Amino acid sequence: MKYCLLLLCFCFQYVVSAQEDITYEKSPVFETCENETLDNLQKCFDNQVFKLLFENYKVPEKVSQENYKGDVVILFEVDTTGVFRTMYVDAIYKELKDEAKRVIQSFPKVQPATYNGNPTYKQYSIALKIPLEDQTVSLEDLAAQKENENELSILEQKAKAEFDSVKASIKPYTNKRYKSQLNIPFTHSDYARFDRAINLVGTNSHTAAKPFIFEDVSKYHDFEAEKLALKKETKSWTGRKLWNEHLARVQSKDYWFVIDPIFDLEVGKDTDASFGSTYNNTRGVNIQGGLGKKFNFSAQVYESQGRFPQYYNNYAESLAPADNSPAVIPGRGIAKRFKKDSYDYPVAEAYLSYTPAKFINIQFGHGKNFIGDGYRSLLQSDVASPYPFFKLNTKFWKIKYTNTYTWLKDLRPETIKEDGAFLSKYIANHYLSWNVSKRLNVGFFESVIWANTNDRGFDINYLNPIIFYRAIEFETGQDAGNAIIGFSSKYKWSDNLNFYGQFIIDEFSLGDVKGGNKSWKNKFGYQLGAKYYDAFKVKNLMLQAEYNQVRPYTYSHNSITLNYAHNNQPMAHLWGANFREMVLIGRYRLKRWFGEVKMIAGVRGFDVNDGTDNFNYGGDIFRNEEDRPFDTGVTIGQGIKTNTINASLQAGYLINPASNLKLFANINYRNFNPEFETLSTLNNSAVWFNVGLRTDLFNWYFDY
Repeated sequence: MKYCLLLLCFCFQYVVSAQEDITYEKSPVFETCENETLDNLQKCFDNQVFKLLFENYKVPEKVSQENYKGDVVILFEVDTTGVFRTMYVDAIYKELKDEAKRVIQSFPKVQPATYNGNPTYKQYSIALKIPLEDQTVSLEDLAAQKENENELSILEQKAKAEFDSVKASIKPYTNKRYKSQLNIPFTHSDYARFDRAINLVGTNSHTAAKPFIFEDVSKYHDFEAEKLALKKETKSWTGRKLWNEHLARVQSKDYWFVIDPIFDLEVGKDTDASFGSTYNNTRGVNIQGGLGKKFNFSAQVYESQGRFPQYYNNYAESLAPADNSPAVIPGRGIAKRFKKDSYDYPVAEAYLSYTPAKFINIQFGHGKNFIGDGYRSLLQSDVASPYPFFKLNTKFWKIKYTNTYTWLKDLRPETIKEDGAFLSKYIANHYLSWNVSKRLNVGFFESVIWANTNDRGFDINYLNPIIFYRAIEFETGQDAGNAIIGFSSKYKWSDNLNFYGQFIIDEFSLGDVKGGNKSWKNKFGYQLGAKYYDAFKVKNLMLQAEYNQVRPYTYSHNSITLNYAHNNQPMAHLWGANFREMVLIGRYRLKRWFGEVKMIAGVRGFDVNDGTDNFNYGGDIFRNEEDRPFDTGVTIGQGIKTNTINASLQAGYLINPASNLKLFANINYRNFNPEFETLSTLNNSAVWFNVGLRTDLFNWYFDY
């Protein structure tokens, strides 16, 4: 018991002496903080540092002009004599670093920090906000904050700082879009900017499958140089956003995105219309971005109301679906009635783009695709409404292989289901492009269409990635699918001149061809075209000539659900079949100014449908081909032979290259001259004047 008492007394003495020998640390002290309590000294020191920085730091002019927002991270030390010394500065701009070092060096000498009463070194790390903010806080607020922090675990403190760390990671925008796997919005006029560059003799480019992605085209066309050449000098935020930049843009090491408004505001006059004026009123938003180096996304949402030239309104209403909607706006989608004689047609397009390896790109989305080097495509065009699609682009050696799987709709009353739902159908397309030499390219195309009959759904048989489906069509039943094959070619005569063509075969009977009796079974079409860049040595002047013809009954089928169409619109040429056409186009660019002249002349054959003659003459791809009037003697233009002319002249100014916002004016002339008139084929000659402000992201076709 005696020893226990002695041990207890010893321990008590040790505890008491330990409590009396407390060690403590004292922060550096500015002269203005000398009267503060020990608990407030550190808080007062922090406030003085931020105050001196705020009062003396001069943001460099270069940083202010570029509207930079971020942090300057400064690591500094107060030595044993009370002198400040900069140890490290982290910032995007060198000028920000130099200014931080200058200001820290100018700080007044202070009382040094102490440890157990002895002078010691003390290091600090702070984040100075740019643009400058007064980051001083009242001592009462700091005390409350410190008390709250003492109650948090280290993990909780990190969590509370997470939002600020995200903000601190933002860096200046550097146009990562130009090197991304995003699609370049497909418009014929804009693709003319780099068409020559990607078609130079000796390039290993593949130009038929569109839209292109920025990463591929940037090998041949310098988007950054183009942007600088078009840049307007302006210092105001409003000026930059109007003339040069995206509305909003964010970029860090691991991600980036941009946001732009979409406008298509037009007003015009159709001389053939009974109403006062034509107009279009589209508002929307365009969001694009990237996560890491391999994943990109894009989304556009449109809200639109419009009234178009009379012939165009008539055509839109002829496409009306079975759900009593008044029309389908060609190339856009189903419309509902707006006011008395206008249309409301919302549209949404989006896709995800992923590149797991340098030779393959995968896209899944809702949009449109195009195959060809011409203004038209007889293989796959962009004249129909947007649709869901899954696409694989594989590129290696001298080959590019494009697989596209699409989900489509048939809106006609005769195909509608019992539950009122539109009939679903599917198309699987293969296109193999091969650069045979530095001048010659050939392409092989195959497509199969099948419908969701017998709840068949998306037939896994057609996921076969190998080209040529014809054997599969026979395996699943000859009438279960409609196979189409085609070929394309392009020859680069020189850097400034190339020739291109397509050949489409829906059904082909060699015996009938040799027989010379012009059998209906010879369902084929072809395209021949030429492009002349920098024509007549005028830089940025492009001339194009193209001839297209498609025999009657091409793209149709004996099962009316298996036509090559979507939303009552053709998936190839917008005239369907039974036509021949000549297209002449001239395009010119000078800085931000642009101009285009276009003339299209053609011969088409229409059905009579007068109650007596109800035969299918082969132009309407939605009709059953078995309703034909004869098996031989089939010629282009049969039925009501109609001569058509569509001519247009357009001029405009590119307001913002980043969003592709354009101001334009155009004059369109249309002459539609059938051999004789019916309710659906009326003789028509009209001029349409139109001006507008448009975010140019897709092709409008008015040459119906």
